[in-house]
Amino acid sequence: MPAIRLKTNVSLGGEAATWLPAELSRITAETIGKPERYVMAVCEEASMIMAGERAPAAFVEVGSIGGLGGDVPHRLTALICDALKKRLDIPPDRVYVCFTDVSADKWGWNGSTFG
Repeated sequence: MPAIRLKTNVSLGGEAATWLPAELSRITAETIGKPERYVMAVCEEASMIMAGERAPAAFVEVGSIGGLGGDVPHRLTALICDALKKRLDIPPDRVYVCFTDVSADKWGWNGSTFG
């Protein structure tokens, strides 16, 4: 039930389309403390401008039923930014990460909701 969605103006062709969702899924599961079997990772290319420039950038949304308390958003942001810098050469100051803690009755799966 954690979900991570990356939108970027950097090409995700080739190997990036395979390893990037897997890496984001692993990072999310480990940091939030939820089983990876419940994590969904989506990576999409998008037309994007940040600070008036078309330079490499990314917008990341992380949603979860719990698990986002304390320093989790800070740690997960650091890990996401590090991965995007290493893998796609996106500078951390060109990455926004938005966190949403969703109640169990507002998250659907398998024909029902978690709450």
